Amino acid sequence: MSETSIHPTAFVERGASLGSGVRIGPFCHVGSDVVLHDDVELIGHVTVTGATTLGRGTRVHPTAVLGGPPQSARHKGGRTTLIVGENCLIREGVTMNVGTDQSRGVTRVGNNGSFFAYTHIAHDCIVGDNVVFANNATLAGHCEVGNFVNMGGLSAAHQFVRIGDYAFIGGFSGATADVIPYGMVTGPRGKLRGLNVVGMKRSGLGKSDLMTVRKAYKLIFDASAPVVENVARLPADLLAHPLVARIVDFLHTGGKRRFTVPPIGRSADDDDDEG
Repeated sequence: MSETSIHPTAFVERGASLGSGVRIGPFCHVGSDVVLHDDVELIGHVTVTGATTLGRGTRVHPTAVLGGPPQSARHKGGRTTLIVGENCLIREGVTMNVGTDQSRGVTRVGNNGSFFAYTHIAHDCIVGDNVVFANNATLAGHCEVGNFVNMGGLSAAHQFVRIGDYAFIGGFSGATADVIPYGMVTGPRGKLRGLNVVGMKRSGLGKSDLMTVRKAYKLIFDASAPVVENVARLPADLLAHPLVARIVDFLHTGGKRRFTVPPIGRSADDDDDEG
């Protein structure tokens, strides 16, 4: 078993729970309701406060603040939580807030995420596994982000937006509406620009799968009819494909936002990612 080490200048409040091999560097502050699982490392000048749990092997760089109170006028001060999964990389200046007592009550971040400098995860967000948030990427409250999502630098998602698995939000882009799985969104008020083909290839999908999803995408976002009608007319063979089914399920379980669609007057597959 590895020994836990705490730098003499760090302050760990009574009640904090520290696993085996935890390393707390200089000038860190760990609150009384914090749980740090085995092999968590706080490099230095890190604040972990509130009812926050960091999963095994997560590494946090200087000036990150995890578990701060939600930036919500509706929160009444009740005990809410932040739960961060295993093996996450949290770089400089990242902020993640606990949930609110008027909503989920928890902000939850999955395993193996990479959160680069000054990214922000707001209250009541749910973030999946294996995500990448480039510098200054930001989620407003109540967002839901799937697995293997990539958010570019200085991108942002409006509150209550859902972003499906393997989606890509380009740098300087704003997701103001729900983004389908495998979708690629760019622009200040983001538009759907095709499929995240690069991300799909990296996940191991073959040419046949890519062609099937692309065919379904073109039919779903055919500008001659509303999306709901296009989905209802999808052929049975396409609906039977698990990747297409994932997109259709996402569309059927809509949230509070509309869906991000391609720009008006352009074909559904304009600006498909290379490949």
